[in-house]
Amino acid sequence: MARLRLFLTVPEPFLLVNHFMQFFDLCNIFELNGEPSEDNPYLFNGDFVDRGSFSVEVVLTLFAFMCLCPESLRLIRGNHETSAMNKLYGFDGEVRAKYNGKLADLFQEIFCCLPLGCVLGKKVFIVHGGLFSKDGVKVEDLKSIDRFHEPPDEGPFCEMLWSDPCCEPGRYPSKRGIGIAFGPDVTKKFIIENNLELVIRSHEVKDDGFEIEHDGSLITVFSAPNYCDQMENKGAFIRFESDMVPHITTFNAVNHPPVRPMQFAPHIF
Repeated sequence: MARLRLFLTVPEPFLLVNHFMQFFDLCNIFELNGEPSEDNPYLFNGDFVDRGSFSVEVVLTLFAFMCLCPESLRLIRGNHETSAMNKLYGFDGEVRAKYNGKLADLFQEIFCCLPLGCVLGKKVFIVHGGLFSKDGVKVEDLKSIDRFHEPPDEGPFCEMLWSDPCCEPGRYPSKRGIGIAFGPDVTKKFIIENNLELVIRSHEVKDDGFEIEHDGSLITVFSAPNYCDQMENKGAFIRFESDMVPHITTFNAVNHPPVRPMQFAPHIF
């Protein structure tokens, strides 16, 4: 993992997925679109763990495909690939319950090695969270970030994991208390300054599994259907072929064993 670049540059075609702490829905995506391979590569845009009770099975499956065929699957770090979130939302407890503390600590080391974003086909900018609190950020600048630690509470590293789009122009404090809310003017300026065409991010549940915003310049994709067995949302994934046009597929949740979400989270939940 440490050998992976901070910011990936990935050729097309590619299938973009995110939010897959729900193991049986992950298996369903592989049924719908085929297993990862060199001819059918996947990009997972963060939040592989937490909130579900089968996060260990999810992340070990993803790592297994990476070991079997490194070109078949790429991972980007999300805000839940962090120590504080894992302790709060269940992944740390799940690993310790199913295995041991040594493996839980090892996962934290691995998460600190994950890339923070991706440029697909030189035209599509992909991060888990969103854009930045200042103008003038270039993709080349992002490649110099030291990623081998827990994210800070502000700055580009933090914002790539935590920021969200909003409808109004400009920048605003985030409702999450971390990162920012950024408007369509921010997205368009970033795209122009970096010679891009589209921003794709995840980080927020959407009723239809996706939402196209900022006059078509930004897409949110959310791949966990019926999130936490409560939200009744669809899941979605995006496939890019050589034409670099996003082809969106939506799907419903599948059944899973009767284990409640966040089974291993602290008792306050």
